[in-house]
Amino acid sequence: MTWFTKWAFKNKASVILMVLLVMTVGVMSYFKLPLEYLPEANMPQVTVTTLGQGHDAGSMTANVTEPIEKAVQNVKHKTEVFSTTGDGFSRVDINFTSGSDMKAAKAEVQEALADIAFPEGVNKPMILQLNTSMIPISQITIAFKDGITETNMEYLDKKIVPALEGVEGVSSVSIYGRAASNVSVTLDKAKMTELNLPLHAVMGVLQGQNMTAAVAGKTIDGKASNIKVTGSLNGVDALKNLAVVPGVKLGDIAKIESKLDAENVTRVNEKDALMAIVMKEAGKNAVAVGEGVAKKIDELNKENANLEASVFWASADQVKNSVNSMMKEVGMGALFATIVILLFLRSIRTTLITIVSIPLSLGLTLFLLDQTGITLNILTLGGVAVAVGRLVDDSIVVIENIFRKAQQGEALNREMITQSVKEVGGAITSSTLTTVAVFLPMGLVQGSLHDFMLPFALTVTYALLSSLLVALTVVPLMSKGLLQKASMPKHKEPKRYMNMLRFSLNHKWVPITIAIVLTAGAIGTYFAMPKGTISASDSSMVQMSIEYPSDTPVAEVLSNGTKLEKTLKEQPEVKMVMMMSGNSSDDAKWGEVKSATKVEYYVTMKEGADAQHFIDEMKKEKENYKGAQFEIATQSMTGGASSTITLDLVGSNVDELVKSSGTIIDSLKGIDGVDKIIGNQQETKPIYNIEVDPSLANAQQIAGELQMLLNRMPIGTIKVEGKDTPVILQAFADPASEDALKNILVTTAQGPTELSKVAKIVKTNEASSVFRKDGNQYLRINVIINSDKLSAVSAEINKQVAAFKLPDGVKLQQGGASEAQQKEFADMGMTMLASIGIVYLIMVLTFKTLRAPLAILFSLPLAAVGAVLGLVVFRVQVDPSAMIGALMLIGVVVTNAIVLLERVKHNEETMSIRDSLLEAGATRLRPIIMTAVATVCAMLPLLFKSGADGSIVSKSLAVVVIGGLTVSTLLTLVVVPVAYELLHFRKSRKQRREQKASQTLAA
Repeated sequence: MTWFTKWAFKNKASVILMVLLVMTVGVMSYFKLPLEYLPEANMPQVTVTTLGQGHDAGSMTANVTEPIEKAVQNVKHKTEVFSTTGDGFSRVDINFTSGSDMKAAKAEVQEALADIAFPEGVNKPMILQLNTSMIPISQITIAFKDGITETNMEYLDKKIVPALEGVEGVSSVSIYGRAASNVSVTLDKAKMTELNLPLHAVMGVLQGQNMTAAVAGKTIDGKASNIKVTGSLNGVDALKNLAVVPGVKLGDIAKIESKLDAENVTRVNEKDALMAIVMKEAGKNAVAVGEGVAKKIDELNKENANLEASVFWASADQVKNSVNSMMKEVGMGALFATIVILLFLRSIRTTLITIVSIPLSLGLTLFLLDQTGITLNILTLGGVAVAVGRLVDDSIVVIENIFRKAQQGEALNREMITQSVKEVGGAITSSTLTTVAVFLPMGLVQGSLHDFMLPFALTVTYALLSSLLVALTVVPLMSKGLLQKASMPKHKEPKRYMNMLRFSLNHKWVPITIAIVLTAGAIGTYFAMPKGTISASDSSMVQMSIEYPSDTPVAEVLSNGTKLEKTLKEQPEVKMVMMMSGNSSDDAKWGEVKSATKVEYYVTMKEGADAQHFIDEMKKEKENYKGAQFEIATQSMTGGASSTITLDLVGSNVDELVKSSGTIIDSLKGIDGVDKIIGNQQETKPIYNIEVDPSLANAQQIAGELQMLLNRMPIGTIKVEGKDTPVILQAFADPASEDALKNILVTTAQGPTELSKVAKIVKTNEASSVFRKDGNQYLRINVIINSDKLSAVSAEINKQVAAFKLPDGVKLQQGGASEAQQKEFADMGMTMLASIGIVYLIMVLTFKTLRAPLAILFSLPLAAVGAVLGLVVFRVQVDPSAMIGALMLIGVVVTNAIVLLERVKHNEETMSIRDSLLEAGATRLRPIIMTAVATVCAMLPLLFKSGADGSIVSKSLAVVVIGGLTVSTLLTLVVVPVAYELLHFRKSRKQRREQKASQTLAA
C-alpha cells in the first residue's frame, strides 16, 4: 500500500489542496444533506381497513372480511393474510415477500377490491402501504379554551391550516378528530304516536326540497331559453317550518338543532382537542422544517388568546438530539485519542498528526453520503458515533511505527517514512477491510432491523476507508514536516511483557487452559442471561391503553378513561397526555381500527424523566380498573417495545379451539414473569338474532326499517350560513332491555305491529372479535410478560405448551415478542458467521496461508469473554443493540491480532518463529495498547448516553464493545502468539532444537 504514500510525497501540493477541498466539501455536505428521522424503508405489508357502523363482528366477517380475503388470493408475491374483525370494523393485513415492489403490490390489491359490492352502511375500504417517509415531521395538538365550536373550526380551516402549510418545506397538513357540522333531528315519540305518523313520513320530508333541475329548452319572446326549477332550504328555521303532513310541521314533532359531532374522542391534557399531522416535502431538512412549524405555532398562540396549540411530537427533536450526541462523541473521541497518544508517545507533534484523521475522515464520509443519496438520520449518525473510536487506529499504528524508528536513531527522511508505512501498510489495510467486511452481510438481517442496517453499515464503511486513506497519505506527509527536527524520547522495551510471553510460550497449557475455561464460562453465562427488548428508561413517549369487555356501555368506558387521564396528567414525569377512543375514517386511513370499548393514551415524558419508573408506577393503577385489560409500554415512531408473546390456535373446529385455548391459559397461569394472560375467545358480546317469519313479514323490509329506527340516519342536506350541511335523524328507538326490543313497532302488510309478533328473537353470546389467518379462523392467546425476563419466560411457556396434546386438526403457532427476538437473534447469528467467514478470507488473502488467520480467529472467543463480563458487571441484558456490538467486535478485535502477526510473518524471513513472536510482541505492544485504549475511550460517551428513540446505538452496544475489546486485547497479546506457535509446532520445535544445538556447538 506504499503507492499512496509515494504518490503523496511526489504531489505534496495536491495533497494539501485535497485536504482543504475535503474539509470544505465535508462542511458543505453537512449543511446540504437532508436531516431525516429514519431512512426511507418500505414495510412489506398492505393493510385494508373498512368501517361499518352498526354491523356486528359476524356480519362484518361474512360481508366484508371474507370477500376481501377471497379477492386478494391471487395477488402476486403474497405470503400470508391475517384479518381482525370486530363490531363495526374489519382489518385485513396482507404480507408480502421481502424485496417486493410495494407500490405495484398496493395497486394490485386496489384493483382486486374494485369490484366488491359491500352492504349498505359499510364504508369504502381504505388501502394503506406504510413507508417511513410517511412519518410526520410534527404532530400538533390544537385545543381552544371555549371548546370545539363552529367558530373555532372555521378559524382552524381559514387561519391555522393555511399558516402551517405556508411554512417552507411543509407539503401537507391533515386534521384528525375533526368535528363535522350537522343539523340534528330528534323525533318526539309521544307526538308521533298521538298524530299516528309513521317514521317513513319524516324520512322523505327532505326529498326534492334542496335541488336544481333543468326541465326544458324553449323559445320564449323570440329567444332560445332554458327553464329550470330551483328549490333550497336555508337555515334551521326553514327546516322547522317544513310540512310533514298537512297541518303538521317538522318542528312540531322534533327537536331540531345545529351540532358539531366528532367520529371519535380526542383529548389533550383533559381538554377536547384536534390533532394536526404535518408532513414535509421530500428532500427537505427535517430540523429546519420542524423548527419552522414550532415557530409558527408560537406565533398563532400569541395572535389568538383562545388558542392552545402545542407540538406533541416532532421528529426534528430526535434528529437534533442525535446530531448533538454525534458532535459530543466526536469531540470526546478526539479528546481521548489526544490524551492516549500524549501518554504513550509523550509528543505534542505526533498527537497533532494523529488527530487530524478525525475531521478529515468525517469530512470525506459526509461527502460520500451526499453523493450516494443517503440522508443524515438517527441510524447514520449512530454509525458515525460508533466509527469515531476506529478513525484514529490506522493513523496511530503508522505514526507509532515512524516514531519508534526515529527513537531507535534512524534518520527521519522520506525513505524511512515510506519503509515504516510499508511495514504496517498491509496490517492496517487488512484490519480495516476486515472491519468493513463485518458490515457487508448486514443485508442478511431480517425483521425490524433489515431496512435500517444498510445506511448504518455504509456510514461506518465510508468512515473506516476514509481513515485508512488518511493514514496512508496525510499522516506520512505531516510526519516528515513536523517530526524532522523533533526531539525523541528513548524507546524502552517492555521487559515484563516479554518475560510473561516467554513463560506462556514455554508453558502453553497455562494460557490455553485459562482461555478455554473463560470461554466456556462466558458461553454458559450468555445462555443463562435474560434477553429482552431495548431498555425503556430513556424513552420519550409511553403508550398506554385500557380495554373493557365488548358488552360494556361506551359511556362507562369513557368515564373511566377520563379518570385515568387525570391520574396520568398528575404524574411528575409527564409533560402531555393524549387520550383517544373510538374509530374514525381518519384513523382508518392509517390502518388503525380498534374496539369501541378501548381507550388509548400517548404520554410524552419530561426531559430526563425515567420512563421505566413511570411505567412501573402506572402498572399499579390497574387495580383501580376492574375488568379492564391494562397495557403499557414505551413507544416511538418506529413502534413500541413489545413484551407480549402470542399463541395462535388455528383450526376449522371453533369448539376445539376454544377448549384448547382454555386449557393452555390454565397451564400458563402462575409462571413467574407472566403479568397477564388474555384470550380473545373470552371476549363475547350478546347478539340478538331476529328470525323473521316469512308468512308474516318481509325480512329485508324489517331489516331496513330496524336500521332506520336504531341508528342515526342522514336524510338530506340544507344550507346553513351558505354551507351544505347534512341533516341527521337521530335513532328513534333505544331499547334498554330485551322486552323493549321485542315491543318495537315495525310496519307490515297488516299495519304497525310489535316486532315479537312477526319474528322470533334469539339471544346468543358470540366472539366480539374474529381472527383469521389465510381464510381459517384462529384464537389468539396474548401472554403479557416482564420484558426483562423475555427469554426465560418464553422458555417456560414453550415447556408448558410442549406438554399439552392438541386435538386433531388444531395447530399451535407462536409469535409476538418472543418470535421476533428469536428471529432477530438468529439472523444476527447468521450474520456473525458470514462475517467471520469473510474476515477469514481476507486474512488468508493477506497472509497467503491458512494457519496464521486461524491463529488470529482465536481472539474472537476471548472477545466474547469480555463482552459477557461487561454485560454482567453493568447489569445490562442482551438485546438487539448488544448483538450489533458483538457483530462489530468481530471486525475490531481481529485488528490487534493482525497487527501482531503481520510483524511475525515479516520477522520469519530472518528469524525463528519463537524469536519472531517475541520481537513482534515487543514491537507491536505499544500500538496495540494505544489503538485499543483509544477505541475504548471513544466509546465511553456511548456508555453514559441516553439513546434516541429508534436508535440501534445504546448503552448495551457500548458495554459489549468496551468489555470485549479490553479483555481480548489483554489476552490476545498472549494467547494468539501461543496459538500461532502451536499451529507451527513442528517447525518451531525443529528451529529451537537447531538453535540450541548451534549454541552448544559454539560453546
